[in-house]
Amino acid sequence: MRTIIIGSGAAGLTAASTLRGYNEEMEIIVVTKDKYIAYSPCAIPYVIEGTIKSFEDIIMRTPEDYKKRGIDVLTETEAKDVRDNKVELSSGEKIEFDYLVLATGSSPFIPPIEGRELEGVFKVKSLEDGKKILEYMKNCEKVAVIGAGAIGLEMAYAFKKRGLDVLVVEMAPQVLPRFLDPDMAEVVKNYLESLGIKFILSKPLEKILGKDKVEGILVDGQTYDVDMVILATGVRPNIELAKKAGCKIGKYGIEVDEYLRTSVKNIYAAGDCVEVIDMITGEKTLSPFGSTAVRQGRVVGKNIAGLKETFPPVLNAAISKIGELEVGGVGLTAVAANLKRIPINIGKVKALSRARYYPGGRELIIKLVAKDNLVVGGQIIGYERVAERIDLLSVAITKKVSIKELSTMEFCYAPPVKMVKEPISLAAEKILKQE
Repeated sequence: MRTIIIGSGAAGLTAASTLRGYNEEMEIIVVTKDKYIAYSPCAIPYVIEGTIKSFEDIIMRTPEDYKKRGIDVLTETEAKDVRDNKVELSSGEKIEFDYLVLATGSSPFIPPIEGRELEGVFKVKSLEDGKKILEYMKNCEKVAVIGAGAIGLEMAYAFKKRGLDVLVVEMAPQVLPRFLDPDMAEVVKNYLESLGIKFILSKPLEKILGKDKVEGILVDGQTYDVDMVILATGVRPNIELAKKAGCKIGKYGIEVDEYLRTSVKNIYAAGDCVEVIDMITGEKTLSPFGSTAVRQGRVVGKNIAGLKETFPPVLNAAISKIGELEVGGVGLTAVAANLKRIPINIGKVKALSRARYYPGGRELIIKLVAKDNLVVGGQIIGYERVAERIDLLSVAITKKVSIKELSTMEFCYAPPVKMVKEPISLAAEKILKQE
């Protein structure tokens, strides 16, 4: 039997490796347009800033490594069509399959702005993008980053660290609008402004200026001189191949059931291209995170191997390292809850990452969102140990831990690593006092 996997991102390669782990006989072929595989796009800003020394360092495996496991990876090869249990490749070759996995990922959303084709305009998605940016910026002094999501702010810091003047333009009235409330977002913005990064919020990019290459941008009728433009304006799921295969497409992406099966028999889908269910609201949404892609890839691999595993609803737990700052969020924000008219209570505290008398402790800001005495969301900003607390909140939301339980839960303590009272418990106590 043969399984063909379209896409060599986290979902596709995880599906291939998982399937091979449970089935040694299955023929597995991965088809990808990419030249490089098994690398982390999330690491691109950290190569740009110089923390990671080269792009080669973020490549974890090669096609030859997969070949040793009996997985054939066809690089720089596009799947053009799917019909009659066959995948047609860009070469014209048609390969028959018993199972197909659509792990086609997402593509950067490029707004239809005049000047987007100029030399010096870049997206941030692939390793090739990163290499081009790193080379082009050698002759630049000023850069505009369009979009203040995680990737935009990570890139903004990276350029600043490299000595460039940085301007961030964001249509929303705040940075990180998808997983922070305005009060928490202001902390991040203030930190970056203290480093010299400039912001224009609540204004769209109107035009990229220049004859052959970037010379400036136009925002709100005003011209800003820049040498390079980074479009970090979000992503859109790649669903074209799924449409050709006859798969049902939902509001946000490819429709799948809890086993990640599409509407077409023996065709699965995973990663950025699929719709998922929000654990809090029960509504369909997207989850364009590497962590989600890996989890879904494992589910698909196991199911093709016959294990019958389901993929649960998501909380979209997110973490970003922007300079020294660690920024995390999970579940509902207060803004999202208010838009959906969900009644909530808020508990917010400022604490320290270590005992107050122990050297090196840094400020930690925690905001909890609760509904009916259950935690449904959280945001944390600090300089250390943010990710672990976001994961803790993810477990608490999933397991429906009450605010009362969270306030009295047992946590570890030692002066070099923690306050004696866990800051999450302090935030929970603030909510209890409102009742």
